[in-house]
Amino acid sequence: MRIEPYLFFPGSTKKAMEFYKELFGGELQITLRGDMDPSAPDAEKNQVINALLSSEHITFRASDRGDTNSDPQTRIELTINGSDDVSLREVFNSLADGGAVDTALEKQFWGDIWGKVTDKFGITWQVNIEASKE
Repeated sequence: MRIEPYLFFPGSTKKAMEFYKELFGGELQITLRGDMDPSAPDAEKNQVINALLSSEHITFRASDRGDTNSDPQTRIELTINGSDDVSLREVFNSLADGGAVDTALEKQFWGDIWGKVTDKFGITWQVNIEASKE
């Protein structure tokens, strides 16, 4: 059993998932409605009905959905944890490019460096750089 986040976008899934693939690497598979349903209306043939981004360290899915918008959501945030300071700062900065830094990356009371950013697609990410255990 595994839990995989599933993100919904208002028609921008392909663009968002290509951005995340460039940022995180991995393999991206995109299924369009027209690929699965040749009788779909022309306006819906290019809608993403399932996108899967997977690698050794990340797996999540996404699709276009008519009842969503690009406003930042507030009920769930994706968290990236690790100890590679340089790489995680690059990820944080890439997510912030075109988005907004909600909380700057700074050392926290629990000892780690932590920050929060909402990317240009309205998805909020927490980045936690684990303190050295040495």
